[in-house]
Formats: sequence, structure tokens, C-alpha cells
Amino acid sequence: MKPRPCGCKGARTCLICETQYGANDFKPLIELDKSKGYVYCPFCNLAWPGWDGELYKEHPNHTGQPIKYAGIYIKLDFISEDEETELMKNIDEMPWDISQSGRRKQNFGPKTNFKKRKIGAGKFNGFPQFSKYLQERFNSIDLLKGYHVIEQCSLEYDPVKGASIDPHIDDCWGDTKKYNLSCAEEYPPIIKKDGSLNLQLQRCSQSMFEACRPQSQLDVIVRIPMIRRSLALMYGEPRYHWEHCILREDILCRRVCIAYREFTPLYLTNGQHQCSGDEIRSKAEQFWDHRCIREQEL
Repeated sequence: MKPRPCGCKGARTCLICETQYGANDFKPLIELDKSKGYVYCPFCNLAWPGWDGELYKEHPNHTGQPIKYAGIYIKLDFISEDEETELMKNIDEMPWDISQSGRRKQNFGPKTNFKKRKIGAGKFNGFPQFSKYLQERFNSIDLLKGYHVIEQCSLEYDPVKGASIDPHIDDCWGDTKKYNLSCAEEYPPIIKKDGSLNLQLQRCSQSMFEACRPQSQLDVIVRIPMIRRSLALMYGEPRYHWEHCILREDILCRRVCIAYREFTPLYLTNGQHQCSGDEIRSKAEQFWDHRCIREQEL
């Protein structure tokens, strides 16, 4: 299907285009076997049998036999309630752009052409000042030591629009959490399976892709709770070998998240596209007052 006024393209749909443009006929039916569900608990770092995303609140009184699911890190209360209120106020003072599957977005980052696999600075000029403390706070998380943000994206999920994200593995050849899939055969892993950092990369004989290959094939669905005011990281096996999605049924009220990306080695020192990477990283050091931008637009 052609792009619709709601922002959806192709097989991506929302409640608006499903009811007004007949897009429901083009949406692939994906039925999940909820009996295979496990819910990840950020307190014990295990996944327990069940489907309700709130099951983690039963800790430590879980029931059933858990499975280990490395590659997920959740920092609860990464921001305070007051910070959340102020952050949302500032975010909503900036314009939103429509996106696919019932979402809206605010994207701050380089211009990306996924078909040609090219990244350029474009009109990128840094990030809103009100979000600077979030990036600075990343340094308090061991897994994010040395993390250099080059893209920041606010994403809104609205139940009225049936917002969701279909199952997928990110096409992240240029920017990613740590390394991208195409580079995974080339570069050593930064994060070990137990979540600790590999600081002696030259002594590692395995590639990133090989190091995080599943030890066993699990026919399960792992539910990761996206907890209010928390920081969630995905790396290793879940990052490279599992599809992830956000189900429409889980969006019961307005939800807003901020997603971050950093460059892969292709755009870093001695990388194939270092020149482009240097220009973009330089712009990523800039922060500006969103209120001044808004006044100029008015």
C-alpha cells in the first residue's frame, strides 16, 4: 500500500488506517502463543512463567521454573518523578512528527538513507538542552561507559491510534547500542554474557556475533517490562538473535520513551567512514534551548 495520511506505509498499520483505509487486509496476522510466555524480573534478572507484564512485582515470591535471559539490563528510577514531569513538559513543547503504526516521534540525529546505507549530518545540530542531563547520567551506568550519543528519538505510543511495533531485528549497520549486526563478525564483544565489560578486547578470540550466539534454542516469548522512569538496555543475544516488538494490547495509556543510538566502528577512528562520523559526533556535542527554537518558528 502507498503511504497513508496517518503515517503508515506498506504492512505497517494503525487503528486509523485499518478502519478508514482498509489497511487491515494487508496486515500480516501474527498469533502469539501466550502459554510460552515468560516475564523478565529486573530484581532477580530471571524470566518467570506468565504473560502479565506486571508479574515482576511479585518478587521475591515468584512461582514456576524460571529461565536465565542474559542481555537485558533495567535501571529502575533512572529519573525522579519531578524530572519526569519536567521532561514531559519540555518534550510536549516541541512539535511531534507522525510516524508508522500509530506512533509520533521527535528525532534528533543525522540523516540516514537505509536503502543506500549512507549517513550524513544533514540538518542535525545537536540535542535539546533539557535532555542533556540524561546523557550525562549514562556515565553512572557501567554498561554505558564511553557511550557517545549521536541520535536521540522521542517516541509516543497512543492507545487511541493502536500504536505498536511489529516483530523485527533492527537494521543497524550504522548506529546501534554497541555494535551492529554486519560488524558483529568483525569486532570483538564489549559486553560479556554476564553483563560485565570486556576491557581487554585484544585478547578476545571471538567476534561479537559468535560470542552472543544462543547456547540452546528456546521456544519461548520473553516479556520485558518497560517500567515508568526506568532505563532499559538490550545487548548480546537478545540484541542480535531475537526479534523484539511492542504489542498493541500493552499500550493502555499514553506512553513516551526516549531511544538513543551511538555509532558502530565503521564511523569511528580508523573506520571506513570516519570523516562523516567525526562531523556528526562534533555536532552531537551541541545542545540548544528548545524555547528559543520555538519562538523563532512562531
